[in-house]
Amino acid sequence: MRVSLLTCFVLLTSLVCAQENLSFTQDEFLRGSITPEREWWDLTFYHLDIEVRPNEKFIQGKNTIRYKVLKSKDIMQIDLQPPLKIEKITQNDKTLSYKKEGENVYRVLLSEPQKKGDENEIVVHYSGNPKEAVRAPWDGGFSWKKDKNDKHFVATSCQGLGASVWWPCKDHMYDEVDSMAISVTIPKDLMNVSNGRLKKVEETETNRTTHWYVDNPINNYGVNVNIGDYVHFGETYEGEKGTLDLDYYVLRDNLEKAKEQFKQTKPMLKAFEHWFGPYPFYEDGFKLVEVPYLGMEHQSSVTYGNQYLNGYLGNDLSGTGWGLKFDFIIIHEAGHEWFANNITYKDIADMWVHEGFTAYSENLFLDYHYGTKAASEYVIGTRKRILNDKPIIGRYNLNKRGSGDMYYKGANMLHTLRQLIEDDEQWRQILRGLNKTFYHQTVTTQQIENYISKKTGKDLTAFFEQYLRTTMIPVLEYRVKGKALEYRYANVVEGFDMPVRVSINDNQEWLFPKAEWQLYQNAVPPQSEIVIDPNFYIEGKTVQ
Repeated sequence: MRVSLLTCFVLLTSLVCAQENLSFTQDEFLRGSITPEREWWDLTFYHLDIEVRPNEKFIQGKNTIRYKVLKSKDIMQIDLQPPLKIEKITQNDKTLSYKKEGENVYRVLLSEPQKKGDENEIVVHYSGNPKEAVRAPWDGGFSWKKDKNDKHFVATSCQGLGASVWWPCKDHMYDEVDSMAISVTIPKDLMNVSNGRLKKVEETETNRTTHWYVDNPINNYGVNVNIGDYVHFGETYEGEKGTLDLDYYVLRDNLEKAKEQFKQTKPMLKAFEHWFGPYPFYEDGFKLVEVPYLGMEHQSSVTYGNQYLNGYLGNDLSGTGWGLKFDFIIIHEAGHEWFANNITYKDIADMWVHEGFTAYSENLFLDYHYGTKAASEYVIGTRKRILNDKPIIGRYNLNKRGSGDMYYKGANMLHTLRQLIEDDEQWRQILRGLNKTFYHQTVTTQQIENYISKKTGKDLTAFFEQYLRTTMIPVLEYRVKGKALEYRYANVVEGFDMPVRVSINDNQEWLFPKAEWQLYQNAVPPQSEIVIDPNFYIEGKTVQ
């Protein structure tokens, strides 16, 4: 498939494929695909070393990129989005030639031999006024704000848009860097908080430089800079892998509110370690960092802007009341530490792996602390937000995500799957097993599907096809003729035969529908009441 797309791309700057009537641009292709200039080298280490000047909305600095040579090539793709500009690129103190292609890509010509197995590095120097976020975190970049004391309050967010909106990197999710150093120089009256652990703070008469170190693999959009008049407090959590450091950075005026609201961190960890396994980044600690936007799942540096309210800015997204039992941003964004930061999609088309499982984590938090009934009511309540406008899975190799239904349609799909398994401990071990098997890895949807099918012993091919790759909701059609109950599925893909739990005159039963009419094994009275268990994400319809 990649060869045919590449051939079309060479012939045309935009392509219309007759099969799906789809088009793409040069920039989309270069951003979203594993190009030949990316695939020959494997990231091992970044050192991002920048100065941020809030008064000018300006940044400058360099990124040292260390890599292992997989194939002997001499052209490397580095990504950086305008209006930022590369000033120079060096290797072994020698200036390299480079050429810009499209809007965001630089092709770098390496002058020294790149021998398979070697570990080399380049240094990319850059500067400029980065894209300002319009509606962070959905339309990201730099958020240049001020707090109510007129102090600078600055943060980055870049999922989907790409880390290259503010720093030069290999901007594709398939290749996570093994570890990373982050050095940020700012005005002396401010503090910068980034990922990992704070190793050192250096000060001059006017500036402060914070040095952070990330000891684990990290996806590029998870890297962040947060600058403000922060105060710090912390605690520890005794978890499955020992003592975990919990650090909180909040605006000075919000310290007391934060001390109360952030008490939800430990219950979150207790629930998620139960369901998903150990927090994946003990070496880097866990932080909540206040920012001037709603929040984001930056690895070990989860950003928070939910105004110290339970729910989603004080609202219950489920409409059931259960959504006001927890702070949405603390629970949801921290859930991403397992699904997004531990298990990371290779291609944003599979973004549901992040958002579906993490939206599902909301009701697992409720399940752990308030019981299964509360959890079920919550996730079922979120169905009203599902649009079924397009499939959950997007377009591969073009940096194209799928429908926003990946959140709550994804969650309801997983909740339905739990019903099919009928064994909560097995389901828990599957969720934990995913985080253990794909620990610190990038994955595809197919890997996740195959794992769950294998562990359940069920062929879930049609199940995932139905919910992930179509907008159709299964419809259970049924009719009573005399004392005979007949039923079938409509609006389903070929081979969809998911069993469903129903109540027939208040007696709970399992039906095994297919696309063809099936006959219920027992006689039923005329005008029998058939009620589909709402824990299954399907619709019901009586027919003649």
